[in-house]
Order: sequence, then C-alpha cells, then structure tokens
Amino acid sequence: MNHDVLFLSPITGGILLAILSLIWISLGIYWGRKNKHFEQHALAGRNVGLALASATAVATWITSNTTMLAPQFALQMGVWGMLAYSTAAFGLFLFAPMAKRIRTLMPHGYTSGDFMRLRYGKTTWCIFLFFTLFYSLTWLVSMAMAGGILLNALSGIPYIYGMSVLLLVCIAYTMRGGLHAVIGTDFIQSLIILLGIVAVGFAVLNHVSIETIHANLAAYKPALLNVMFPAAIMVVFNNLLFGLGEVFHNNVWWSRAFAFRDGIGQKAFVIAGLIWLPIPVAAGFIALASGALDIAVPSADMAGPLVTANVLGTTGAVAIFIVVFCSLASSIDSLLAATADLITEDIYRKTCRPEASTEQLKKAAQIITLLIGLGTWLICLPRIGTLATVLFFAGPVAGSMIWPVITGLYWERATSMGAISGMLLGSALGLIAYFQIGWYVASLVGATVSMLCVLYFAYCHPGQYDWKRLQENQP
Repeated sequence: MNHDVLFLSPITGGILLAILSLIWISLGIYWGRKNKHFEQHALAGRNVGLALASATAVATWITSNTTMLAPQFALQMGVWGMLAYSTAAFGLFLFAPMAKRIRTLMPHGYTSGDFMRLRYGKTTWCIFLFFTLFYSLTWLVSMAMAGGILLNALSGIPYIYGMSVLLLVCIAYTMRGGLHAVIGTDFIQSLIILLGIVAVGFAVLNHVSIETIHANLAAYKPALLNVMFPAAIMVVFNNLLFGLGEVFHNNVWWSRAFAFRDGIGQKAFVIAGLIWLPIPVAAGFIALASGALDIAVPSADMAGPLVTANVLGTTGAVAIFIVVFCSLASSIDSLLAATADLITEDIYRKTCRPEASTEQLKKAAQIITLLIGLGTWLICLPRIGTLATVLFFAGPVAGSMIWPVITGLYWERATSMGAISGMLLGSALGLIAYFQIGWYVASLVGATVSMLCVLYFAYCHPGQYDWKRLQENQP
C-alpha cells in the first residue's frame, strides 16, 4: 500500500525498526538464560505472577486487529461495529474460570491438545489439531501482513521488508527466550500500547469535539449512527462468538493457564479483559473522527494510523509506528511460541519421539518455531485479501470448537461424537455461510451448528467421563 504522503521517511522508519528490533532481540537473549529444559521454555516454569500474567494477556489480545480492524468495523458498521469488536473481551472474561478449571483438572498439563486427546480420544484430537493449527497459521499470517502494510503506509518501508523484519525479530527472541521472553516483552509492550492509545485519544479530542464528529456522521454517513443497522447487529454476535472461539481452543491461552502461578489465572484474565474492553472503542472513535477532521481514508483498515499521523504529525507517526510494532510483536511471539509448543508436545513428543529428553524437546521447539515462521513468511509474500477476509475465513473453525471445549471441561456427558460432528459440520456450514452470505455471519453459523451437534449427542447418547483420566502427566 502506497500513499502520496508519507508521515515518516523510509530512513526514519528504518532506524526505528532497527532500534526496536535490537531491543526485543536483546531482551529475548537475556530472558533465554533461564531456559534449561522444555517446561521452562514452554511454560516459564509454571510460576508467572499476577502483574506479568495480566500484562501478557492484554498485550497478546491487543493485536493489529485491535488497532486496524476495530477502526475498520467503526467505519463500515458504525457505532455497533465499534462496540462489536469490544465484545472480544468476553473471551478473556469467560476464559478466566476456565483457566482455574484447567489447572485443577490438569495441574501438570502442557497444551490444549493434551486436553482434547485425553478427554475425547485420538480421532477428535487429530481433527482438533488440524483445526487449531489452521486457525493459528491464519492469525499469524494476518499479523505479519498487517506489519508489512502498516510499516509501508507510515514510512514507505516496502511491504516485504517490513513484514520480513518483523517476523524475523519475533522468531529470534521467541526461539531464544521461549515463554519467558514472550511474557517479559509483553509486559513492556502492553505499557507502551496503553500509553500510546490514551495519548492519541486525547490528541483527537483536542482537535475535534464529539459533537462535531456526530454532526459530520449525521450529515454524510447517517447509516453509521443507525442502531437498527442489520448487518452491524449481526457483527456483534458474530464477533462475540469469534472472540470466544479464538480464546477457548487456542494454545496461546491454554499455555498461559498452565504457566501462571496456581491461583493466578482467573484473576489475571479478568483484569486483562477489563483493561482491553475500552481499547477497541477508543480505536473506533479515532476512526469515526476521520470525516470531521477531513482526512481521506483510502482503506478502512488504515483509518486509525492515518488519523493519528495526521493529528500528531511526525510525533504521532513515530508513536503509532512504535505502538503498531509492539501490538504486532506481542501477538506474533505468543502465537509462534504456543503453536511450536503444541506441535512439539502433541506431535513430536506424543507421536514421533516419546522418549525424547527435556533438552531435546526444547531444541525441537526452537526448530519448529523457526519452521512456522518461515512458512508464515512464504504465505505472506504475495499479499492475499484484506485483514478482515483473511482472519474471518478461520471464523467458522474457531466457532465450531467453542462447545466441544466448554462441555468437555464441565460436563461428563459430552462425547467424542458430539465434538467431532460439531467441529466438522459447524466448520463446513460456517464456511458455506462465509461465501454465500458474508464473513460477518460465519462464526455465528459455525458455533450454532456445533452447539446443536454437541448437545444432541450429550442428551441422546450421553457419556460418563472420569475426570481422573486427565491426570496423565501427574508425577
């Protein structure tokens, strides 16, 4: 994406990129000294305290989707679209009690795949692994794409260079430092992101009042103020379920449930949800101000960065450059680490080398991190679609896994047939809805169909699961 006016010169952008890259890689090397074996590399010794736990959850959930898609939702769907994105906070709120339950049932577990295999059996586990890895790769691709697009838009750094450097940096410090480095950098990144968003919000208010923004929308885009906008209302429910699906199944969050100190997980996810909740609203408000500020927005997903750079000039461009880098890095590193650990534990250890030592497992996790990063880079070389179309293509898959996970954790009647049919049929019909109706209903359809399948088998062909079977790794 090229713009006639760049807010930073390519040289300034390159210098900022080099400085940030050096900082994060150095921190990864520093924290990597603590990693002596696989459990320390994958789960940070299972001893993460409340402050770091809350910060890493917030930083991981503040992605490019928050800084780019939340404004896009506001410009395309209006007030409902802005609020719709904030419903993703309920993923963190509802995962809070689940994190406590996970630690109770599996105090020595490693991954979400461990749970699905022990709870539902190998067939369900294989389907789950395929789905969750597909989703994780989709999320990674959307993050890397966003990095290349934003760095190019702000400073003219070519898309391929920006995307490649961002991925390389995240791969380097994640390989070296594991979850220690991911959580440590997340803490710093979350502070930078929150301070940056607050500063931008006040700057926009200093340039234009809420009354002026409302008047401009009423005059030129009245549909955005319509509370009965049908598509926007569907987006609220679709995004809520998409957010639940994203969190409930993904090993990014399960690894944190296992890594947080006992008794910390529930508190940390609630705090993270409360901190994250207003951020999409603030980002959406910034986008809605673009018309009143007379700022041309060539692409809806660029509204936030362009408004910030126009309002604050070079200072704003530098600020948004740093905030964007941090928000992207905090999600990419988490996905790299959690996905590599899932493959290492569930495929390499459980299927290929059950006799592998903890040191061998750590080395395997590092190599797998590199391979995942390389695969993501290759997919991102030709830009494919917009961020929304890329990310929400995986929406039906994420939505279809909500009910197998919830019922599997709390209901002994839930069965493997319910989980299998729910994931397969929910994903299939959700993808049909994606292409035939639109991305804004795909997750809703996938989750609804999955729920009906899971409940049907639980009531008509109930199981009777023994929770003690989840204690596989009990020493």
